[in-house]
Amino acid sequence: MSRLPEVYPDAPGFKARGPSEQAAQAIKGPAKTLREEVLRTISLAPSGLTADAVADRLGRSILSVRPRVSELHRQGEIRPAPQRGRNNSGMSATVWVVSPPLSGPSGKEDSHA
Repeated sequence: MSRLPEVYPDAPGFKARGPSEQAAQAIKGPAKTLREEVLRTISLAPSGLTADAVADRLGRSILSVRPRVSELHRQGEIRPAPQRGRNNSGMSATVWVVSPPLSGPSGKEDSHA
């Protein structure tokens, strides 16, 4: 029985074989848990958060949080808010909010959106 390999954004990605690939493999297990923590943190902030703000709230490195934000965005779990925020360096940054559900409770597309 053949299983399809987990690929980005469901698993950490890499651009080149070698250290980047090894890092993606090493973070694969913890990335799922951190991705869930990032999503929960954003969902608790109705006006949204920048990736830096998420990292600050979780007490995590921005270098581990930003890739999880990118994965969540690619999965459709979060989307950019209309407003911008500031990152820790003072530069303009995307504010992320939870995406509305694509379907209603019946599993059919929600036509009331």
